[in-house]
Amino acid sequence: MTITRIETGPRMSEAVIHGDTVYLAGQVGEGDSVTAQTQFALDEIDRLLALAGSSKAHILRATIWLADMTDFTEMNSVWDAWIADVDAPARATGEARLATADYKVEIIITAARA
Repeated sequence: MTITRIETGPRMSEAVIHGDTVYLAGQVGEGDSVTAQTQFALDEIDRLLALAGSSKAHILRATIWLADMTDFTEMNSVWDAWIADVDAPARATGEARLATADYKVEIIITAARA
């Protein structure tokens, strides 16, 4: 079975396809608020899934890391609007120290190819 890597850099690939499964690297956002960062990350997820021949309708699992769980409701308001038109995937959300203090949210996706 072949492995296809998308947007490969010296440290990581943004997406890896193995068989009919798409694995995305953790997507972080730009902006000062959890809302802005979540929307940015979800836009990147849409873009990468499209490049991999998939879409949010084919997400199997989402893992979301928040720098502060008090931002859970704010992040969910963006997530819920984004996922409203498809069946929701399995999802876990937790709190973790992210790569830099500027990051408030990181979203990791596993999806099936369309």
